[in-house]
Amino acid sequence: MNLAELSRAARLLQVQASLSLAMLVIVTCSAFGRGDSYPLEVLPPEQRRVTDPKTGAELLFLTTAPEKDVNLYFHEHSWLADESVILFTSARTNGGLMGYVTATGELIRFHSPRGGFGGATAAARGNSVLAVRGREIVEIKLAIRPAASFKGRSSVTATERVLCVLPDGAPSTALNPSCDGKYAALGVTRFSDPSRGPTIYKVNLRSGALSEICRLPEPPGYGGHVQWSRTNPNLLSFAGRGREGDVAGPPPGLAGPENYAGRGQRLWVVDIRERIPRNVYLAVEGELVTHESWWVNNQILFCGAEQAMPPPAVLSHVKTLDVHTGEVRIVGAGSWWPEASPSDAARLNWWHAAGSADGRWIAADNWHGDIMLFEGRTTRPHLLTSEHRTYGQGEHPHVGWDRKGEKVIFASHLLGDLNVCVAFIPKLWQNANADDGGLRLKRRR
Repeated sequence: MNLAELSRAARLLQVQASLSLAMLVIVTCSAFGRGDSYPLEVLPPEQRRVTDPKTGAELLFLTTAPEKDVNLYFHEHSWLADESVILFTSARTNGGLMGYVTATGELIRFHSPRGGFGGATAAARGNSVLAVRGREIVEIKLAIRPAASFKGRSSVTATERVLCVLPDGAPSTALNPSCDGKYAALGVTRFSDPSRGPTIYKVNLRSGALSEICRLPEPPGYGGHVQWSRTNPNLLSFAGRGREGDVAGPPPGLAGPENYAGRGQRLWVVDIRERIPRNVYLAVEGELVTHESWWVNNQILFCGAEQAMPPPAVLSHVKTLDVHTGEVRIVGAGSWWPEASPSDAARLNWWHAAGSADGRWIAADNWHGDIMLFEGRTTRPHLLTSEHRTYGQGEHPHVGWDRKGEKVIFASHLLGDLNVCVAFIPKLWQNANADDGGLRLKRRR
């Protein structure tokens, strides 16, 4: 073979190698981008509308079947971004993750040929559902085709994309999206290495890249509740030592990756740029600190107070915490008096609190299943609806919000069994509170 022939052969090999590499890239990207599509089971409507006799608020029960149906946890997104579907979970046969189609009232069951889903939330942006299947983190998009006639049934097609697969461990929290729509976070435990502590991961929702935010050695332990700030894409929080309603031990020293003190402290925040967990609220011994959720302006809502009354009575205010300044204020006061029975006192103390995205409202629930609204600027209270739980038994409402600040969702026993209920804020209240303009969102830090 002469020199010219060798040169041509070398160029041919180079072109073939380039084509092979290009094909490999295409195959790899196609494998990530390709979505499996399949139909979802669609069930007939079972909704029921009720007017609250005390307040006049409109109540929409999404479910009325005798099985237990529960809304997503109060700091997750129950509504898809365009509010076309409301997510919930069900204990009914072939239940699991389900959805309510707002246009028709029909119910859909999320189940893939490879199994069901858990740990779900609606994406912060974009019209998709984020969920866990085993160790897979999955994005699901829906195509809803309404029925041709009122006697027919809509058809719903799910197209899924496996974002990534956890290499080890098991998810211990629901997925939670960053407010800019770039990431989802979750807590992971039960690694094959027993010496490894719980870990908080983030998933890039575009590329599927999985990366570690921080590991959480003992103490303070790990209570889950991983959630992203609703206004700052760099901040997320998690709960320390995790019994529900945990009380604090001795005040801790400075928090850091090596000196991770604060046994019993509940409220922790981590900046994903620094990846160092920080205890943002130092509770005193015996203080109740529970059920936190992010609101506007880098504030965290939580329930609790110092306990100065004999058990089993509980004093619990709704409070806001500015995670940068440490300033705390009471926006929904709890109450206790010596003659009060625990049941009577529970009517005026709060257990879960969540705020609307526009800053105009905070909703809180109590052990009787009452839902109270507090105006975001003035803190004026408005009883929205009541008696959705029997004191001492049943599921807590754990009230959450829609995307527009017009509706709240919660678990209700009002109809005799456990159902998912949506309460609409009366227009008169909305108009009166609109004059205050809500809380203006501050520039993120």
